[in-house]
Amino acid sequence: MEVDNKLIAKLAKLSSLEIDDSRKEELKSELGDIINFVENLNDIDVSHIDATFNTIEGGTPFREDIVSTDLDMSEHILKHAPKSEDGYFIVPKIIE
Repeated sequence: MEVDNKLIAKLAKLSSLEIDDSRKEELKSELGDIINFVENLNDIDVSHIDATFNTIEGGTPFREDIVSTDLDMSEHILKHAPKSEDGYFIVPKIIE
């Protein structure tokens, strides 16, 4: 996969980041290195390794799902959100 200016622009838009023109060449090189490293993982023979494992002995612990409403906490969180309206977060549209 080739990392070009079009891909950098798309990633910047999706991540809502502003990337300086002076940083783009370095970023293309870094992303290319990361992609090449990940592609090298395809060459590793994992046929003798079990497909799944669990680091928690005995499985995933469950807790009871109890609904609680803390309006003060909700107001506090929404107060610090970049945009909110009527108790909801407002996020930029990413699908055109």
